[in-house]
Formats: sequence, structure tokens, C-alpha cells
Amino acid sequence: MVMCSLQIDLGAEHLLAAQRDSEKIAVEVKSFTNPSAISEFHTAVGQYLNYRRALRSQEPTRILYLAVPSQTYEDFFRLRFIEEGVREYQIYLVIYDVEDRRITQWIR
Repeated sequence: MVMCSLQIDLGAEHLLAAQRDSEKIAVEVKSFTNPSAISEFHTAVGQYLNYRRALRSQEPTRILYLAVPSQTYEDFFRLRFIEEGVREYQIYLVIYDVEDRRITQWIR
């Protein structure tokens, strides 16, 4: 049997556990600085799905969100193909303003 533990340490990108109102949440923060947004999206979705599975077994009441910069959301996540993927994979989003360092939108 192979044992492994999920280590979430991606430099500026990481997984945060928190509470929002009465809801226990985890937020996977992504910066989308890679020149290929679609490649970074593929990586983010894969990580998101794996983290969600891990949370389901370890902390089933915690809800996972993917945090993306507001500019990336406007320029990339609003594309039809990406919107359809977000809906299909049931990805919850947190949109954050990089410069103001604040959350601008929660999308479920």
C-alpha cells in the first residue's frame, strides 16, 4: 500500500482553511501568472478536484473555493468554454483584486 499526504505549499499559491459566516471553507489561491492561461487552468482544475476529494474524506463539512485574480476572471473565466467547465466540475470561485488585496466576489 502506498501512503501519501497532500502537502499544499505552492509559494504564493496555497490552500487556506477559514470560516465564512457559519460556513467552514478552504480556498485554493491561484495567481494565473503562467503565459498559458489554459495550461494553468488545467492544473488548477486538477488540483481543485483532488483537494475537494481529500477534503471530502478528512473534513466533509468544509467547502472548497478556487480563488482567481479579478482580471483573470474577466479575461479568461468568462469565456464560454471555461464557464462551462466551471459549471460542469462544480467549481466554486472567489474573485480577488490583486492590487486592493480584497475579495470582490464569491461565486457558487
